[in-house]
Amino acid sequence: MSGPLLAVDGPFVLYRSFFALPDSIKDSEHRPINALLGAVNVLLRVAADRKPRAIVICFGAEAASYRVDLYPGYHADRPAIPDALQWQFGQAPQLFDDFGWAVRHTGELEADDLLGSLASAESAAGGKTLILTGDRDMYQCVSEQVGVLYLKQGTTGFEEVGPAEVERRYGIPPALVPDFIALRGDPSDSLPGAPGIGPKLAATLLLTHGSLENAIEHADGERPRIRTALCDHARELLSFREIARLRTVSLEPPRDRETDLKGGAVAARRYGMRRLAERLDKASDVSDL
Repeated sequence: MSGPLLAVDGPFVLYRSFFALPDSIKDSEHRPINALLGAVNVLLRVAADRKPRAIVICFGAEAASYRVDLYPGYHADRPAIPDALQWQFGQAPQLFDDFGWAVRHTGELEADDLLGSLASAESAAGGKTLILTGDRDMYQCVSEQVGVLYLKQGTTGFEEVGPAEVERRYGIPPALVPDFIALRGDPSDSLPGAPGIGPKLAATLLLTHGSLENAIEHADGERPRIRTALCDHARELLSFREIARLRTVSLEPPRDRETDLKGGAVAARRYGMRRLAERLDKASDVSDL
């Protein structure tokens, strides 16, 4: 197989599917399976379109301890996982394995860190990676060898974000994404950023100075409002950037592994996904779905 590695943010696809599909979709014991069904359908759709050499789904800590140590408010505003989704989280690894998809988990880091580590390992081995996620922190990984697949809201489509698209969206290259997040802030992670500095000003400061450190170091040359925001919050801003940066761990690239349609059909029937099981039985290849 010569396709890219598909590295998947497991919590993202499950959350997205849980809220996109009605919880009236249940198994024979009347437990919601909307997140499981939606996640499988998303991955099958991407597999049919991009023909990855392997699919790896990553899970990790909700909030890595080192990030909370840097800023106690990190992820503080995130709601608890609904009970119906929590049960599906527990079922997901076995279901994904039944489809021939590898599952990686870390208890100390977050899924994002595993995604970035897999992409680094694949690039070092001469391969390409597609990262399926809704977390824009992952744009820092984008390169000629690594793209981020962005699922469009309210539709079944997706688009690949490459280096040029990161610059179009943020106004800075991928390498400066952590610096950009530190300045602009990130509501999804409860990071406030620098007071009064929005995305356009953050990009301008980084393009002018080349990094967050340099922007702080040369803050005396900025307008009083900007100088105050940078100097008075310098330590916090550097902590925010450290939070936004990914931690890389040593990983071996996974072996090539095709989607197991027969194993998936058996698993689908186990959860009462009859229509999906029928589609899998009829298909000779994932592209037939």
